[in-house]
Amino acid sequence: MNVMPGKTAAGGPIDAATPVAATSTMGAGSAGVAATPAAMSIVLALSLCHFLNDTMQSMLSAIYPMLKDNYALTFGQIGLLTFTFQFTASLLQPVIGAYTDKRPVGYALPVGMGFTFAGLMLLAVAGHYWLLLAAASLVGLGSAVFHPESSRIARLASGGKHGTAQSIFQLGGNFGTAAGPLLAAFIVVPGGQSSVAWFCLAALCGMVILTWVSRWYGNYRRAAAGRPSVSTLLAHSRGRVIFTLAVLALLVFTKNIYMASFTSYYTFYVIERFNVSVQDAQLLLFLFLGAAAVGTIAGGPIGDRIGTKSVIWVSILGVLPFTLMLPYADLFWTSVLTVIIGMVLASAFPAIVVFAQEMVPGRVGLIAGLFFGFAFGMGGIAAAVLGQVADVKGIEYVYTVCSYLPFLGLLTIFLPSQRRMA
Repeated sequence: MNVMPGKTAAGGPIDAATPVAATSTMGAGSAGVAATPAAMSIVLALSLCHFLNDTMQSMLSAIYPMLKDNYALTFGQIGLLTFTFQFTASLLQPVIGAYTDKRPVGYALPVGMGFTFAGLMLLAVAGHYWLLLAAASLVGLGSAVFHPESSRIARLASGGKHGTAQSIFQLGGNFGTAAGPLLAAFIVVPGGQSSVAWFCLAALCGMVILTWVSRWYGNYRRAAAGRPSVSTLLAHSRGRVIFTLAVLALLVFTKNIYMASFTSYYTFYVIERFNVSVQDAQLLLFLFLGAAAVGTIAGGPIGDRIGTKSVIWVSILGVLPFTLMLPYADLFWTSVLTVIIGMVLASAFPAIVVFAQEMVPGRVGLIAGLFFGFAFGMGGIAAAVLGQVADVKGIEYVYTVCSYLPFLGLLTIFLPSQRRMA
């Protein structure tokens, strides 16, 4: 049944809690609500909650130095904290995504944010190391629930503009990752461990917003109950799908290792190479993070226009000339190249997620969990490995080696044509 734009089937006006009839889009493999301002408000709400979630998530690692002093922790104990957080945040994401693909849980998102709230409150009052581990696992569990579920709902609310919706959604996470350490420096470090409790207000705000989003999702599911179920027929053989997902994972691997070299070590690199001040180094890092945010928001809409495979080509392989020049550039051109690399490379992830979701229709949560979890885990592992390399070979050597990583963008040639996925 077709529904006229601006009206529901009953003739009433559309609001954010009333999904309209779904239409299939080329390569979507799933239905989505019509593109209305009301539906897009759901995507914006999820982006805001992504900001809140990743702010709280990145704040945890930002206060490690304070926790190390307060509890006389060894680096091994710090590593176990990171492992506990990453295990729950990364490895559980595909499990939760696969479960909710088959058995949707209406209010999973606010419940997940509730785990984060509990983790932060426990972190604020913890007096023993094992309580810190429990707090880290709760924050990680909240993140593991949030990413696959919110990615699924963002796709449903996209009106077929899947790349645009993923870009908007991921933009919030980019800003949150950058904001967490900054807020920790101004709030937690001066106020002490107990001041972590202030971040519980952000979790409460997220729970309220996500309750509203879950209400919309529940209405969407009820409206879709009378329609035929979404086809899960693969456009390619099972083997080809698995191979394609492996290629996409390698591309994420390439992107996240290079991104980790910037987020973890770029300030040290420019200080050592150009003898700049800490403030100037932080400004250069801010340029990179800002450019990455621009690339994230641009990658999705461009992919909707020219195809996600084209965006992946340009983003991964196209950045190669700039990464190869970076280790030999002076300070001015390092600044310019930093902006270009951040913008171009960051545009890949929304396109990769959308491409993967279209390869496996009807498994949006599983795919989102796999790729968000894999990206997050790879970032942490890469940072640790690159740190060891920097200790042995020097920080400038790290950027020389990493400059060749975009060569792996040639793997894009193995991705299937999107016309066959229509």
